[in-house]
Amino acid sequence: MADFITEFDYDELVEKSLRNVVYYALKVVEEQGLPGENHFYITFRTNYPGTIISKNLKIQYPESMTIVLQNQFNNLVVRHNSFSVDLSFGGTPQTITIPYDAITYFADPYAKFGLSFEHDDAFYEGTEAQQTSVAAQDAEIISIDKYRRK
Repeated sequence: MADFITEFDYDELVEKSLRNVVYYALKVVEEQGLPGENHFYITFRTNYPGTIISKNLKIQYPESMTIVLQNQFNNLVVRHNSFSVDLSFGGTPQTITIPYDAITYFADPYAKFGLSFEHDDAFYEGTEAQQTSVAAQDAEIISIDKYRRK
């Protein structure tokens, strides 16, 4: 049963709604493939609970990594709390599972669209992100920071 709410946390509601954009975009791809020239860059926390990646990838990307869903991916399975996909890393196919809450950045460079998500600073306190660069400089990034209370 849900906890009794004494006040609305609108920041959390907005972030959940924006994460649903990622869910629905991935759901379209799961059902019909990527339309046209669209493709996704997804940066996520590799150390987030529920993230499943190989030991080799975890060693190479201990805190975060970026994947690209464009031409060479298989078996995209979209769930309500996470998605999994088969990708090739160094010629070796691997399945990775990413909870939506682990995602810190989602972009579709073709559409010039991007979302940047906050993460729980307490969970990541003392860590430094080692993100791979994302070649989506022209994407319009929509940060939810402007909707947060000051």
